[in-house]
Amino acid sequence: MRLLTYCIPGDDTPRPGALLTGDRVADLTALASAAGVRLPPDLLGLVAAGEPALAAVRDLLAGATADGSPAEGPAVRPLAEVSLRAPLRPGKIVGVGLNYVEHVAESHRTLDTERELPDRPVLFSKPSTAVTGPGQPVLHNAELTKQLDWECELAVVIGTPAFRVAEADALRHVFGYSIVNDISARDQRRSGQWFFSKGQDSYAPFGPVVVTADEIPDPQRLDLSLRVNGELRQDSNTRHMLFGIARLIADISSGVTLEPGDVIATGSPSGVGAGMVPPQFLRPGDLVEATIEGIGTLANPVVDAR
Repeated sequence: MRLLTYCIPGDDTPRPGALLTGDRVADLTALASAAGVRLPPDLLGLVAAGEPALAAVRDLLAGATADGSPAEGPAVRPLAEVSLRAPLRPGKIVGVGLNYVEHVAESHRTLDTERELPDRPVLFSKPSTAVTGPGQPVLHNAELTKQLDWECELAVVIGTPAFRVAEADALRHVFGYSIVNDISARDQRRSGQWFFSKGQDSYAPFGPVVVTADEIPDPQRLDLSLRVNGELRQDSNTRHMLFGIARLIADISSGVTLEPGDVIATGSPSGVGAGMVPPQFLRPGDLVEATIEGIGTLANPVVDAR
């Protein structure tokens, strides 16, 4: 399933939905109400409710599209008529730095990081206030940064609590996958600390959907790319991760409990603006688009924050 959160014209109330074939959005709350089924009111609640709630959603969608065609009726709208929001607001976002070999090399060359490949995942955090949704602006504040950069990353959405999880069992704790653009103010790193560089408001575009794990059987074989104003800047595949998703979950959960709805941003391939010759950074008026195979495209305009 391809789950999302959206608003309708004239009403900013977020609604949980599912993307159907034919670019139509099903209102899960409306479908549940019509069927006499109780569901959590938002996608974060649905993730936390676990497999019984997910099974109920599958049944509702199967009933709505029993003939195999896109559902019709008041509970379904064309995608073009709604505004997507971030699928959910994570309790925490765990970022992973230097997780693609070529990005390690370009970071050493341009950002003064270590030359050697890390022997354990490099972790940092983004606050939930950094989250913004598809089509929503990335804020460029020239008083705080002249080096606003992009990083297309596969997002792992945790489905069940994970603490001291073995690598062999780690993927069982995954609810699904999405996209995070790890926006970074390169000139706001402070004594090697990345929180303010990567944690400012709007620095975690997230979406457009969460694809449930059953629809992505091998998350380590996904093409990912990023364009700025239509020009290709990043082009890679998740098979090039230095530490795979199972290893990341095992490492993080060795000391930090991962909870339903938490997001792991699994790292960026090479092709960031700081690594270009000469360096290039985002400016107001730019459009940045991150694409991952099997998930979709997350597009965000860059606007002047002042």
